[in-house]
Amino acid sequence: MRYRTLGRTGIKVSPYALGAMMFGAIGNPDHDDSIRIIHRALDAGINLVDTAEIYSDGESEEIVGKALKGRRDSIVLATKMRPRTLVSTPDSAADPNQRGNSRRWIITAVENSLRRLQTDYIDLYQIHRPDPDTDIEETLSALSDLVHDGKVRAIGSSSMPASDIVEAQWVAERRGLERFRTEQPTYSILNRGIEAEVLPVAERYGMGIMVWSPLAQGLLTGRIRKGQQSDLRRTAIFSHMRDERRLDAVEQIIPVAEQAGLPMTHLAMAFAIAHPGVTSALSGPRTMEQLDDLLAGAEVALSDDILDQLDKIVPPGTDIGQLDMAYRPPATQRPDLRRRPAGERAAA
Repeated sequence: MRYRTLGRTGIKVSPYALGAMMFGAIGNPDHDDSIRIIHRALDAGINLVDTAEIYSDGESEEIVGKALKGRRDSIVLATKMRPRTLVSTPDSAADPNQRGNSRRWIITAVENSLRRLQTDYIDLYQIHRPDPDTDIEETLSALSDLVHDGKVRAIGSSSMPASDIVEAQWVAERRGLERFRTEQPTYSILNRGIEAEVLPVAERYGMGIMVWSPLAQGLLTGRIRKGQQSDLRRTAIFSHMRDERRLDAVEQIIPVAEQAGLPMTHLAMAFAIAHPGVTSALSGPRTMEQLDDLLAGAEVALSDDILDQLDKIVPPGTDIGQLDMAYRPPATQRPDLRRRPAGERAAA
């Protein structure tokens, strides 16, 4: 592995990172098999492992904690607190204060994660999604205390719009607080929206970028084709797996991979780490076979000709559709935030 510096933290990380979302009940429930997969990734030179307390309701963190016994000091361990804007399990959903970016929950959440991960520090602790209900100063203040206490080494954000990234940096500077050192957005050949603002803004502030879903939730594996995807479980759950625009783009990308002599997975991962603003791309294998396939393409570098062809299919800075789990600002979700009350509209 040729390691890269994570923003201006001085931390060196592998360009391929291991995402642990599929370890546990929602993916691979076999703890021993999941641990073997993690060890295989570490043995191959991957040193960045990213998980979250929402993944299988904490089970993923427990598996990662078991896997890192005896190897903790050589691993860059990242995790995320339970977000307010993603669906949680029924038990955790019962109490609205058991999530989000408030000081009340952050202090509790980090202790829970430390216990499950069987460690006394987290290298990178991230807010999983923006929380419109919580002042960013409240969030940064709590995270700063964790850094000063030695429980967290660096802090980061995930799925933050560019304007929110700027606000958080300004608040940190003005209030003398720790600032977000990383951002974790979605990025793939199909979803390139971050190229327009998020990546340039992050670069301006010296933030490291760890991108998630470089395989577009499986659409860029080559195993899901237009007219052949109805039998796959994911297509029944996620609407973005049935988006005709995305499927049409995949059909155009497949010949590019074939011309280059590359499997789709290798093309997709190589694309994600080719952007100079991207530090690492998170892959989330469920099986050893999936991991081995990704590792086999770790040295692939795309030529300008291939990148030019991909630019024609999905123009830089644009998204084809949107992942169901992507963050959407409240104003795009709630009509009442976009419309004056009926009485005021009538008066106008």
